[in-house]
Amino acid sequence: MIKSLLIANRGEIACRIIRTARAMGVRTIAVYSDADAKALHVRQADEAVHIGPSPARESYLVGEKITAAAKATGAEAIHPGYGFLSENADFAQAVKDAGIIWVGPNPDSIRAMGLKDAAKERMIAAGVPVTPGYLGEDQSPERLAAEAAKVGYPVLIKAVAGGGGKGMRRVDDPADFADALLSCQREAASSFGNTQVLIEKYILSPRHIEVQVFGDSHGNVVHLFERDCSLQRRHQKVIEEAPAPGMDEDTREAICAAAVKAAKAVDYVGAGTIEFIADASEGLRADRIWFMEMNTRLQVEHPVTEEITGQDLVEWQLRVASGETLPKRQDELAINGWAMEARLYAEDPVTGFLPSTGPLTHLMLPEHQVRVETGVYEGGSVTPFYDPMIAKLVASASSRTEVIAKLKTACETTAVWPVKTNAAFLARCLTDDLFIAGTMDTGLLAARADSLIPPATVPDAVRQAGAMAVAAASPGSPLRQSGDSLIDRREAPTPWQKMFGFRLNAGNQGVIHFAIDGKPDSATIEDPWQPLPAWVETAGGTIISGINDGRVFAISPARASGVAAGAAGDGAILSPMPGRIIAVEVVAGDIVTKGQKLVTLEAMKMEHSLVAPFDGTVAELNAETGGQVSEGAVLARIEKAE
Repeated sequence: MIKSLLIANRGEIACRIIRTARAMGVRTIAVYSDADAKALHVRQADEAVHIGPSPARESYLVGEKITAAAKATGAEAIHPGYGFLSENADFAQAVKDAGIIWVGPNPDSIRAMGLKDAAKERMIAAGVPVTPGYLGEDQSPERLAAEAAKVGYPVLIKAVAGGGGKGMRRVDDPADFADALLSCQREAASSFGNTQVLIEKYILSPRHIEVQVFGDSHGNVVHLFERDCSLQRRHQKVIEEAPAPGMDEDTREAICAAAVKAAKAVDYVGAGTIEFIADASEGLRADRIWFMEMNTRLQVEHPVTEEITGQDLVEWQLRVASGETLPKRQDELAINGWAMEARLYAEDPVTGFLPSTGPLTHLMLPEHQVRVETGVYEGGSVTPFYDPMIAKLVASASSRTEVIAKLKTACETTAVWPVKTNAAFLARCLTDDLFIAGTMDTGLLAARADSLIPPATVPDAVRQAGAMAVAAASPGSPLRQSGDSLIDRREAPTPWQKMFGFRLNAGNQGVIHFAIDGKPDSATIEDPWQPLPAWVETAGGTIISGINDGRVFAISPARASGVAAGAAGDGAILSPMPGRIIAVEVVAGDIVTKGQKLVTLEAMKMEHSLVAPFDGTVAELNAETGGQVSEGAVLARIEKAE
């Protein structure tokens, strides 16, 4: 058995691996960049090695630094987690060549399945059904457009080296193909260093079904059943579950058998996932499910499989990498109950899911009834350098109905400030009728965005609580110091019963002026002795409040001045976050129309297009391709047409 393990990753997956390794008596070594010097995985590991500057391409993506750290610390093995170098065959080979155990599949298996076009060709040869499309080497825009027309719209353009939703574009109209192709190739080059794409028929009622497979070096391969990952936003998984709703035993047997066949076709060793696309227009049927790709690593959503099977997949990885046979035979594995995972991200649904970075001054994750996988802590921060995941919330129960209720409560009782999160969005997803019925497809979130994205308005209960809190926050009031909770959010709010020192100019009634998230507001308090209608706490010296729906608001006394600059009305185009400019579509003096793309910004591995707010002229341009910009920087200014 492996005695010492270096984790070539960060965040929640590094913490997850450390937990199992420690339980097995394995010494753990973390690696970290400048930005992660105080990260949770660094604190939890037995030893930690600094590997470079904050950008991943200068630290976590430099294989030589990882292997050097392993040698320097005497690590017997390297676990890559997911993302970064986990599916890099050259790195896997370098690790093995250095005499270090690679906790993952053989490099040849990674290569065989790493490029989507080659993987599909291999699957066709193995008798695994695949979706129709174009896998050719001719990558000219003209040939790709012609093949897309031949396949029939809508189509998907997919980077052959892609993964995690990166390098993927849906195209519904031939007129949009060229722009989508260019954007896809640009993102693929940035994320994977490979611009080659394939064309695939887009299934109009698609379900994303994947099967967890596991192989060992003795020729054994098993599956650990399926997961449904259909709830997606822009090809990024949002909520995953196991088993898949509506999956009958015959279809399950067929899809899982196909997954095992696919793994055996590449002599697979370790944890892997075979991803399928299902046409769910007539329910899940074995003859309407096709191979999409294989992920040659542990998946983000592996906890739901662990919950329904009772198996620790990281332990399986370490045992298989040590040369042992699989811990269980196929006939010893069974589905027990239901499990569901929600990905809690540092992003703001109200602003189009733009990433939110900064300090985690207040962080309250659910502590009961759900499993929480996280790599952050209160007092830490979310940086702009990496994936903005805060935590994975995992619920399990005997039925799908119970799981949904548990996970919804977990999302609603999550509170993070000042970083914004998608907690309220997740809770709303879990109340959608199609999702509850189990008949959702991958287009559900896009189709129902208006009802799922929380409103930008401040709830009246928060405004009332804010007014009372501001009035009470004076010497002698019961407002507690930073870090003390005024209520238990898992029960009915029972805040201040009395508000000592509460005074209003109009007896028992008056208007209190204050600010919520920096915007002026006010509320009339008719009964200063009533219980607060929303929970209130202090964090970092600031009053914060929420109503148990995952949203948190900052409350402060009214200020006499202070007008935010760069409002949409004045034509200023501000950078919504720190990032790198990857495209500038205009020059000063250009005449533009409302909605026209001006600048494309890359941040947290995603592209964000900034567009003209109205018809006009580019009066000012401060953006240059390749330049780094800070949040709030004025990139351009549009002068409104007369």
